[in-house]
Amino acid sequence: MQRTLKNRHIQMIALGSAIGTGLFFGSKDTIALTGPSVLLSYTICGVFMYFVVRALAEMSVQNPVSGSFSAYAYEYWSPVAGFITGWNYWFNYVIVSMAELIAFGIYINFWFPAVPEWLSALVCAVLLTVVNLINVKTFGETEYWLSGVKVTAKWL
Repeated sequence: MQRTLKNRHIQMIALGSAIGTGLFFGSKDTIALTGPSVLLSYTICGVFMYFVVRALAEMSVQNPVSGSFSAYAYEYWSPVAGFITGWNYWFNYVIVSMAELIAFGIYINFWFPAVPEWLSALVCAVLLTVVNLINVKTFGETEYWLSGVKVTAKWL
């Protein structure tokens, strides 16, 4: 295993994960329903998510193993916790990935109405798969810059 992710990659991936697409896509209705107080709760949850991802980054630096969350749950908690965490992680990412692709298709369709939502979602899925298959450094750089866009857009 080569360690090609830099500290800046890990920090920006943590920030980008804390913000997420749902903040932009789902917040309109939530803000209309509850008012601006929801921004405070989003911020608090984002801070907690940032610390969780940073803690996992520290664990991965201290003990680099294959298996991500489930490997750490297995080792530091129990084999059952590792098993449940692994399947929960997989299921969550399948559902979240589909929701993110749908949101991407809706955004692109808003700006380019002639492009079908499914087509832009498919192109996005293929591009993300290609970036993930190249190498970890490419993934880190891509996540760094795309997370930078999300962080900048959040504060504008």
